[in-house]
Amino acid sequence: IRRAVSLLNAVAPGRFPRLLCRLLQRLHIKAESSFSEEEEEKLQAAFSLEKQDLHLVLETISFILEQAVYHNLKPATLQQQLQSIHLDEDKAEAFANAWAAAGQDTIEKFRQRVLTPQKLETIGWQLNLQMAESMQAKLKSPRAVLELGVSNEDSKNLKKVLAEFSHQELFEFYNKVSIFYSTIPSMYTLHAAQ
Repeated sequence: IRRAVSLLNAVAPGRFPRLLCRLLQRLHIKAESSFSEEEEEKLQAAFSLEKQDLHLVLETISFILEQAVYHNLKPATLQQQLQSIHLDEDKAEAFANAWAAAGQDTIEKFRQRVLTPQKLETIGWQLNLQMAESMQAKLKSPRAVLELGVSNEDSKNLKKVLAEFSHQELFEFYNKVSIFYSTIPSMYTLHAAQ
């Protein structure tokens, strides 16, 4: 991290706020790089950095901003924390200013973003009754079949996923989903309190 901090400190102060704003605007987009190959070459020349050093700078800035999103930091707290890792005062202040200007919008974009690459769009179900093969045993075994329509974040094509459950398996699945569902409100409450 020392190398990353020293590289950040070496970035020209006049260009640093624009770099921060660009990264902050595109932080919530997972699938794409914030800069094209051509733009990265221009950044290398503008900041006099090797390609791997530029990537370290960009990744470090993104990491710092992602942590600010995750912890819902106040701009002053962000600035203090950055100064505590020996980031120059002007750079820490630039982070705080960018965060004050666009932090809440960025947090909201993260909240709206799908956290996993796939999203459940539709649910269908059917109940089958499986009869015993032997004529002597007249056992009937209910089987639930769930059809889940899952879409990828990058495309809206639905992929069908079939899952078959016995009565016991369906009951266990239901209990797990119920536990997960009941924890969601407390996660938001805990996050908002920070």
